[in-house]
Amino acid sequence: MKHIPGADPELVLLNHYFEELDRIALSDMTRSEINELLEKLGFYKKAQPEDEVPEEFRFSPAKDSP
Repeated sequence: MKHIPGADPELVLLNHYFEELDRIALSDMTRSEINELLEKLGFYKKAQPEDEVPEEFRFSPAKDSP
């Protein structure tokens, strides 16, 4: 995560080669809406911070943007 002072928050999706796939503006979204978006994109949410992330989610969690 990279914070840029004064910039509108956006989710930047990258591939394995760090090439940009998509940018999604987050400024008008609530935390709940952002969580729903991440779930729709296929990101895995751990139940507990110390839980392991399943192998299939480690390198390419994102599905096509909605």
